[in-house]
Amino acid sequence: MRWRRLLTLMRREVLATLRDPFTVIILISVPLGALLIFGFVLSTEVRDLRLGVLDASDSPASRRLIADLAAKGTFSPRPYATREAIDRAIVSGDIGAAIVIPPDFERQLNGRAPGDDPPEIQVVFDGGEAMLAGNAEGFLRGIVGSTMGQIGPRDPGAPPGVGVVLRSLYNPTLDGTPFMVAGTFGFVLSFLTTLITAVSIVNEKLTGTFEQLQVTPATSVEILLGKLLPLGAVFAFDVLLMVLTAGFVLGVWPEGSIVFFVAMSAFYVMVSLAMGLIISATSATAAEAVQKSVMTSIPLVQLSGFAFPIRSMPMPIQWVAELFPATHYIRMSRAIYMRGEGPLALAPELGVLVIFAAIMVIYALRSIEARR
Repeated sequence: MRWRRLLTLMRREVLATLRDPFTVIILISVPLGALLIFGFVLSTEVRDLRLGVLDASDSPASRRLIADLAAKGTFSPRPYATREAIDRAIVSGDIGAAIVIPPDFERQLNGRAPGDDPPEIQVVFDGGEAMLAGNAEGFLRGIVGSTMGQIGPRDPGAPPGVGVVLRSLYNPTLDGTPFMVAGTFGFVLSFLTTLITAVSIVNEKLTGTFEQLQVTPATSVEILLGKLLPLGAVFAFDVLLMVLTAGFVLGVWPEGSIVFFVAMSAFYVMVSLAMGLIISATSATAAEAVQKSVMTSIPLVQLSGFAFPIRSMPMPIQWVAELFPATHYIRMSRAIYMRGEGPLALAPELGVLVIFAAIMVIYALRSIEARR
């Protein structure tokens, strides 16, 4: 590989992009438009949510409460022995929420006098997933109130029900905007990068410029890098622009390092660009490339966790979702934005993304070599 040839190819790609005003407008307007639109969207439904349970009371009343939580179909209770174990399970994504029942729960429930405060249980959730936490809170309050009304004291003078104390590990205000903002990066960098790359290369094939490029002394690696690096730089700039827009317009800034977030996003852009090259290699027309890009965006929106929590999906669908690079990128994006996590904490997800990147780039390289 010769650097002079590579720089020439990169310069050619930059000039070709800048000569097309429509592409430039799309590269700027679509990311910002998607960010602002999705930043105000809040929607989710709680179903079979894994609920951690720390039952320090282990009494008939507490067991009845746990049984009712499981019977409604909204929650799937999982027992934990310590509060630390619950916190770790929430951060790792094993559970979406948890309840902590105190040791004297039944005694307070049955032995309180008129005028005494009702017993309390604590609900713990990841406030980073504000929509899920908000719905989980509503369901928990309803079920707990109904159950405690049935098994509570019959004294008319005693206050009914049981108190629920809420504690959010992250995002204590339950603002849904950070959740959607962090996910929008995954949507834009997965869909738009794939579409732009696939369509531009297909158009070059139709006009014959890509075939002319292949008969030059440039190697397949140089052609691949000459396509990926300039577009990667453009979308890395888009990421920075989106971060600043989200911060100044929506008031949402990453809790973690902005530099790490932009670097991680730039690496993920390469995965999406390689996917665009693969789509272009199997498309005869620009319309076909658009159709294939749109078809790949459907599972992205539905299964990657962008709009709907993966842990609320059926288990087989959760396994399928792990096969999408966007799933891992969105998970890392939200971890940086919501919890301020760094490279060490996200090393497993980064490792998976590196594997995806290697597979995509190798396949894209072979697609170019097959046409030479």
